[in-house]
Amino acid sequence: MKSGRSLVDLARELERQISSKRDLVVPSSFLQCRTDEDGSLKLIVDSRQGDGEYGVTGLARRQLADKLKIPFAYFERMRTEQPQLLDRNVNTWLQSDGDRRMIRTLDGQVRAVLSDRYRRLDNFDLAENVLPILQRLEGARFESVELTETKMYLKVITPRVEFEVAPGDIVQAGIVITNSEVGCGTLSVQPLIYRLVCKNGLIASDHALRKTHVGRSLTTEAESVNVFRDDTLAADDRAFFLKVRDVVEAAVSEATFRQVAQKLQKTRDIRLTGDPVKSVEVLANRYTLNDTERAGVLRHLIVEGDLSAYGLVNAVTHFSQDVDDYDRATELEALGGKLIELAPGDWKELAHAA
Repeated sequence: MKSGRSLVDLARELERQISSKRDLVVPSSFLQCRTDEDGSLKLIVDSRQGDGEYGVTGLARRQLADKLKIPFAYFERMRTEQPQLLDRNVNTWLQSDGDRRMIRTLDGQVRAVLSDRYRRLDNFDLAENVLPILQRLEGARFESVELTETKMYLKVITPRVEFEVAPGDIVQAGIVITNSEVGCGTLSVQPLIYRLVCKNGLIASDHALRKTHVGRSLTTEAESVNVFRDDTLAADDRAFFLKVRDVVEAAVSEATFRQVAQKLQKTRDIRLTGDPVKSVEVLANRYTLNDTERAGVLRHLIVEGDLSAYGLVNAVTHFSQDVDDYDRATELEALGGKLIELAPGDWKELAHAA
């Protein structure tokens, strides 16, 4: 499992962000784009109640382009080669767009351009409610936590529940909680399997609880910009966090963990009788792995010497530790979980590739 920051560092950063965050719900006609000759894009909120000028992150640029139905590749070409043309395009469509937008800012940057129906489930509130639940797990160990530009991750292992996949090959139960404040996925709670011998993590996404970030449209006064602080959502949050508590306890229960671990164990009986290079190629094509990822998975498969489906699953999750990007590393851990759920026919294609 890829390591992240310390729990103390995570808490400090979440606390720091509280004072630097600002959320605005604004009519699109109150927004203006201004791009400098060097391609630096600013989003200007034009209102007596919400005047401000903000830089725009790469994700927010992509979301803005999507909202205005401008192909992102063309958006970026205009930004770097014809900034005035970009401003004319964006501002024309903003003025004619009747929708309201939630603009999420942090450290003076627009980090997300979202619908006014976007339902906030913020990282600080999530951590404040969930960390005590996780710390009550017997022997709880925060194996990896991280806060990226798009998501927060909490990955916790409990040695109380173990399973021996093969003699001396022990896996332990765990949980991964993921949240995005910027529209990059739902809040999810998923079981996690942790392999002691190589510190691999496998995420069983088929057993997840998910909470979408969609709510009612936010009502604001006409022709105004409001800082979004809707306290009426707090009761719904509390109810959801009670569900999180129940799901956390269920995810690390003996029954749930054993069910997932036994699926992992069954992959030991599926031999890769074809060309392992071709097997990895089929895997890469099916799950959109790039050339570096394909080569890395193949390297781990060969080095570890287990030419079985179990060996392939572990090659994927082991390679995730080599990936620099934490978000992508977690996606590869989830790919390991997808593989243990494959039907026999799908495994046949991978195992007998030639």
